[in-house]
Amino acid sequence: MDFGVVLQTDPPASAVIEAMRAAEDRGFGHGWTFDSAVLWQEPFVVYSQVLARTSRLVVGPMVTNPGTRDWSITASLFATLNDMFGNRTVCGIGRGDSARRVIGQPPASLATLGRAMTVIKELAEGREVEHHGTPVRIPWVRDGKLEIWMAGYGPRALRMAGEQADGFILQTADPDIARWTIGSVRDAARAVGRDPDAITMCVAAPAYVGEDLAHQRDQLRWFGGMVGNHVADLVARYGDSGTVPTALTDYIRGREGYDYSHHGRAGNPSTDFVPDEIVDRFCLTGPAPAHVDRLQQLAEIGVTNFALYLMHDEKDETMASYGAEVIPRV
Repeated sequence: MDFGVVLQTDPPASAVIEAMRAAEDRGFGHGWTFDSAVLWQEPFVVYSQVLARTSRLVVGPMVTNPGTRDWSITASLFATLNDMFGNRTVCGIGRGDSARRVIGQPPASLATLGRAMTVIKELAEGREVEHHGTPVRIPWVRDGKLEIWMAGYGPRALRMAGEQADGFILQTADPDIARWTIGSVRDAARAVGRDPDAITMCVAAPAYVGEDLAHQRDQLRWFGGMVGNHVADLVARYGDSGTVPTALTDYIRGREGYDYSHHGRAGNPSTDFVPDEIVDRFCLTGPAPAHVDRLQQLAEIGVTNFALYLMHDEKDETMASYGAEVIPRV
């Protein structure tokens, strides 16, 4: 299993760059950031500095979306970084949540997301593709490579990930949900003749190493609220038909709106509806051996990459514990 850290590009950018350097030194292979240009600083500017200050770290957004930038711009950004630093980027992408909603726009449709993934990958790897009805190719791309990892929860999104994406991102560490979603992605891949083992399965979730479970839950409750935004969309589409597991949907019954000014932050006041049980299931808490046990369980389900959200009051300590006690044992 490979490991990554997920950070927010809060100023100063130098702190993000230094945290990514420390992550590489501790055995992490991926460095991810949020991508909401209003809430945080522009990540692609920061990626350039991260890549320049590290030697093997692969960087990318967790996740970008089809609506923030024209797809040719997104492709060119990745292609430029890859040309400069040797194909060390990955494009995590989804329909869009905070980046879209804070500017008064809805998430993109799945159809739009599917087209965007094709255009971005083809352009970033130097091939011609039709974009806005015009044949387009980036002529200066040399041996470009860009994997597209798609985030999603619902049945249609899981099918698209299996049919098209190089990787699948699940933003929760609940083993039951991982078993259902990863199984659905793999089934979709087989149905169209793809090798399911060639698709990277990435779980992204907060982790906090320590003994005080009550404090950890309070620090990580924000994640249930963030996931709840996506789940609310699923419930609006599928209702309580059983298409989406109740393990993912039941807890949002008490949800009452969401304030994006606190998005992804400890102490988010919009997450009072998230019970302790959801924090324990969606996140990794407790001492290091508990993290090892959960990660081994996820590995048995098929997870090959774990991305660790570090949005709490002991970021450095948790990263250090992973480097010393978790990564070597997993």
